[in-house]
Amino acid sequence: MRDPNAFPIDGGALGAAIREHDWAATPLGPIEDWPATLRTGVSIVLGSAFPSFLVWGAGQTLLYNDSYAEILCDKHPRALGGSFQAAWPEIWDVLAPLVDRTLIGGESYKMHDLPLVMQRKGYAEHTWFTFSYGPVRGDDGEILGLLCTCIETTDTILTRRRQVADEAVLREHESNSRIDAERVQLALSAGAIIGTWFWDLPTDRFTVDEAFARAFGLDPALGRVGLSLAQIVATVHPDDQAGLAQAINTVIARGGHYAHQYRVRRTDGRYYWIEANGRVDLAPDGTGLLFPGVLIDVEGRRAVEAERDQAILKLRALNEQLEQKVIAQALARGRTWQVSPDILGVLNADGFVETSNAAWEASLGWTEEEIASTHFMEFVHPDDQALTQAVWRDALERDIPALRFENRHRHKAGGWRWLSWVAVPDDGKVYCSARDVTLEKEAQAERDRMWDTSPDLLLTIDFNGVFRRVNPAWTHLLGYTPEELVGHHVTEFVVAEDHAPTVDANLAAAEGGQPRLVNRYRHKDGSTRSISWVAAPAGSVTYATGRDITVERERQAELERAQEQLRHSQKMEAVGQLTGGLAHDFNNLLAGIAGSLDLVKIRIAQDRVGDVDRYIGVAQGATRRAAALTHRLLAFSRRQTLAPTAICVNAMIDGMLDMIRRTAGPAVQVEPRAERALWAALVDQSQLENALLNLCINARDAMPAGGAITIETANRQIDPVAARALELPPGDYLTLSVSDAGTGMAPDVVAKAFDPFFTTKPIGQGTGLGLSMIYGFAKQSDGQVHIDSAVGRGTTVSIYLPRHRGQAEGVDTAQPVALASPDGRGETILVVDDEPSVRMLVVDLLEDLGYHVLNAEDGAGGLALLQSGARIDLLITDVGLPGMMNGRQMADAARVARPELKVLFITGYAETALLDNGQLGPDMAILTKPFSIDTMAQRVRDMVARHG
Repeated sequence: MRDPNAFPIDGGALGAAIREHDWAATPLGPIEDWPATLRTGVSIVLGSAFPSFLVWGAGQTLLYNDSYAEILCDKHPRALGGSFQAAWPEIWDVLAPLVDRTLIGGESYKMHDLPLVMQRKGYAEHTWFTFSYGPVRGDDGEILGLLCTCIETTDTILTRRRQVADEAVLREHESNSRIDAERVQLALSAGAIIGTWFWDLPTDRFTVDEAFARAFGLDPALGRVGLSLAQIVATVHPDDQAGLAQAINTVIARGGHYAHQYRVRRTDGRYYWIEANGRVDLAPDGTGLLFPGVLIDVEGRRAVEAERDQAILKLRALNEQLEQKVIAQALARGRTWQVSPDILGVLNADGFVETSNAAWEASLGWTEEEIASTHFMEFVHPDDQALTQAVWRDALERDIPALRFENRHRHKAGGWRWLSWVAVPDDGKVYCSARDVTLEKEAQAERDRMWDTSPDLLLTIDFNGVFRRVNPAWTHLLGYTPEELVGHHVTEFVVAEDHAPTVDANLAAAEGGQPRLVNRYRHKDGSTRSISWVAAPAGSVTYATGRDITVERERQAELERAQEQLRHSQKMEAVGQLTGGLAHDFNNLLAGIAGSLDLVKIRIAQDRVGDVDRYIGVAQGATRRAAALTHRLLAFSRRQTLAPTAICVNAMIDGMLDMIRRTAGPAVQVEPRAERALWAALVDQSQLENALLNLCINARDAMPAGGAITIETANRQIDPVAARALELPPGDYLTLSVSDAGTGMAPDVVAKAFDPFFTTKPIGQGTGLGLSMIYGFAKQSDGQVHIDSAVGRGTTVSIYLPRHRGQAEGVDTAQPVALASPDGRGETILVVDDEPSVRMLVVDLLEDLGYHVLNAEDGAGGLALLQSGARIDLLITDVGLPGMMNGRQMADAARVARPELKVLFITGYAETALLDNGQLGPDMAILTKPFSIDTMAQRVRDMVARHG
């Protein structure tokens, strides 16, 4: 046992503390057993006027002087004799790589103004230090510890930043009030502060400045009014929310200072690292009152730390590799050394290769003897000698390894080869390995030539959307120099309408995708260019190639305009064909009607009334055909008058099967397939029957040799994806489908099947309004029509109708009742119609039926009668009345005073004022022009009876 007095330790209070410390309980052991190197190191630390400390041994035990104890603050004296990591756990992620560089790599270095967030006074604070680390070696050269001398520069940094802020404010002082906010921002920017907040804890009310709002992607106006904690943390990264909540709860519970790092989503959709620093003031009862603070941008610092950690890991791996593959091989010169394809060697302090492997001769042509007898610099290309000399001096004189550097070596046969070197100094020698990268350099040169000469836009862009590198094509194509692009965000050059897809594509690349994009860039001269991009991520950036397709797009636009003009010309030709056909048909119908009426008049004058019924029948038949034609035109235009009722479609089909089979003929088999529990539909039954019959006729025509027609119903739940494809709102629908096994339709025919006037039938055999009518009816009923067809495999046409939640009514199968004897009982009916002939016929009919009739020719006259004291049991009115009031408005105004008034609208056109989403008011009905006298009589009887 050594005498403690043989190891006198001076150095003030820390000298005494070290003498009195129980070192036997530490990895260093009793103080009297300390080696001379440790005792010397401690003496140097205690004798330093600067804050100094020593980290010793495998346990990294910490010893320090009085000046460093002041830096430790609350951590002293418990830090003495403990591990260096235990003293600074909050900044160990920063210190650990630096300590490893010294204790493992043997490196001496100096750090200037290193920022650290320390917990040494009971709260987190930002500090800055300038310090140097150096290894302490034993007699045999082994690294035993680390010696550090440091100076805290926090006050200097803060003073400098305040001066910068003050100078910025002073420069702006002479400006007007418009830039007051900018002066504040300059002051904040000097300390990397990107926002401030004030949180009133009892009311949970945040007020934040504009910079804070931008950092969190919030509306600055809301930040001034006040936000809740839930609104503030909504943009925090999901992985960081639990930790943030715990940190906030902890500081509110104890009060005092607060510091926490987490990620927030900003307006570009990316997450960035920030650090929140603040302080919680508590009320006397211990509850939280106020919580003000600031936000600090730490994204760059964390990126540097990550890069530093990666570099340290590479250094460790390289050191281990070199120890195993270079030093050991150089000493042992075993089989692996000789067969390695890489050049291996050991250089002495004089610059000669003491030991080399066979790869020298294989790669460069030089024998082992030639290598050993020639100074290594003689092999190096003249342009590379300065760099090689600098690396050599750093390795030999400063003990700094070269992780990777490249130079050119002369080949014995002439020419030069590019070599990539790794060199590690050890005990006055340099152990090195080299790989021939000539082909890689040539390939890189070729890539550089392609980069410089490519007519396409080439770029490297980071995941934040900032340009990192561009090729010369940008200047040629868009007019910008690389200096005007690099470091700027992509959206500065993309037209505003294309910002969103551009940012989305960049985010997709950041997540590992390979997006394709077409967007528009502004040329420097103000014009625009359309660019087609292909991109792929690599590491922390995205590489992209863009091709100018402006001319192609202009040609495409011109082609589309030409096609549109052609379609318009074809449509006008079809309209001419249709109107010609309609004029021909109507002339025939009018000839039948006019001729029949003329003959009726003649026969009555001749007192030959026996032929009158035949001529009247001809006129009535022509009238019905004309009505059917106008109904088709109105259905196509979605202006037909609908009378929707809740019906069971299955029951409707059952009632039509006999008629459909007779229409299809004996060569066609009609097969119904009904959903058992089919939902009800709110639809105009007669129009749906007409649509079904038309689809069955089309299916029959598609099978000239006969076949089978399938009529199928089904309940369908349309999800959002299917709804978008069908152009329908998501929800419940029932479908009525007609399928055939006929010739089918090509895709281009399907695409035009619903177009007005389009038909595949010969001229004169179809107007092209059949499917258009069905399409218009379905859309007017809030539904859709879909065609599934292919040439040779038949066609299925499906009508989609919204589900009706109410109960289905009985299907109307009644036939019009023939005009019978008068059964009116003197009820009063008001008839309003601006067409004298229609008004006269209706009035005469009603009087023949025994009703008392009033009439008016417009809405004002009709309303005057309705507002009088006259008894009116039923109002019959046209919708499209002249003047300031239509029929629906007149009826609504009258029902204010006569709420029980029954109204029968007679119209040939679906006025928007009449229908309310396909529904009529209570005690209202519709009768479509033209109508038969029998139908009018039956409808009036029914409504008057309901009134009674």
